Amino acid sequence: MVRQACCLFLSIQSAFVLLAGPVEDFVDGAKKAHGEAGERAARFLVEHMPDADRSSLGTEFLRENLDLAFQARTNFPWAASVPEEIFLNDVLPYAVFDEPRDPWRAEMLGIASELVKGATNATAAVQALNRGLFNRLQVHYNTGRKRPNQSMKESKALGKATCTGLSILLVEACRAVGIPARAVGTPLWANERGNHTWAEVWDGGWHFTGADEYDANGLDRGWFVGDAAQAKADVPRHAIYATSWKREGLSFPMVWSRGGTSVAAVNVTGRYAKTAADADSFARLGVRLWDREGGSRISAKVCILDGVRRACALSETKSGTADLNDMPRFSLKPGAQGWLRFTVGSEIREMPFGPLAKGDPTVDAHWEKLTPASASVDAVRTWLDLPAVERKADAATPARALTRVEAERVTAMLAAEFRGRFVAERET
Repeated sequence: MVRQACCLFLSIQSAFVLLAGPVEDFVDGAKKAHGEAGERAARFLVEHMPDADRSSLGTEFLRENLDLAFQARTNFPWAASVPEEIFLNDVLPYAVFDEPRDPWRAEMLGIASELVKGATNATAAVQALNRGLFNRLQVHYNTGRKRPNQSMKESKALGKATCTGLSILLVEACRAVGIPARAVGTPLWANERGNHTWAEVWDGGWHFTGADEYDANGLDRGWFVGDAAQAKADVPRHAIYATSWKREGLSFPMVWSRGGTSVAAVNVTGRYAKTAADADSFARLGVRLWDREGGSRISAKVCILDGVRRACALSETKSGTADLNDMPRFSLKPGAQGWLRFTVGSEIREMPFGPLAKGDPTVDAHWEKLTPASASVDAVRTWLDLPAVERKADAATPARALTRVEAERVTAMLAAEFRGRFVAERET
């Protein structure tokens, strides 16, 4: 055991001796090109470099990356005011996670520069990038990607990436034009529904956005906000982490590399989580619609009927390149039950749901299995929506006998109407 330890120490020591020359050449070159700021940047980059990169990356790779980072700091108006500490940690690095170290900065600079033309601040530039980058690269969400931590080169070749790969692209695009950016994610949502990765950008403070999830209303929005609100800073698998180049003891928990410690991180759960009381007070019903079992997701207007007659909420299901966990969520009281009504074109179909427990239940509806909306039930609902004085006694009479399910629904609607009128009369 002692002999093995000695051999390991000598091999590590030899590696650093072999690298000493190239590293100093890199630092000296950075100082000559960019002054003391360049020297500090080069030393920071090397000091916190993952061990695997020390023996695989050449001086030219590091020099090009550093030169282009300083070029962006000079050329873009928002970049000059970025504090040096943030520039070093979140603009300068040549990698986001442990993705292959393909050179990306020059190509991404060309693409991103064109996309941010006209932007006057970092936030506007980020919005422009998120709106146009993924169409320009022709890369969108698809679970058929090769692996989560794809490089730009790999994602472009496939035209596919999931949330981690998309986040890598957005972070790189931001860094290419001098915007501090980092990847953020959780290894497992507190509701046990999986992991997710998104991006944070710095514009006087940190803000978040989903990659390839442009929202015209601005940053700090996303389908995952409710999930993130339940994160737990003191439970590692349910916490939220941001990538960091500077190593201060904490590692990003990469789900594709269990136990890997090559990527540094900071715990940012406090920026997202709400109190346990806030998170546990609702049942947050998620809804996805598929054309059939094992098929594809389809977009539809989805309305929640409370089981009596009222439409509680209206939204739209996601399809195509949207993340699988990107779905409308309805905050309802625990115990709520009713009907989900889906509209595709002119066709309306329904299914029952509930009663709901607290937490984040998800309904996966299959269009081919849904029941066509009942005209008879709708006629009664329309009749009940009229003021009492305008209701004609025979207006809601069905044209045919009701099925058992229809009869139960109509009975519940009429009973609720009667209870409401009775309470109102007692109060007057």
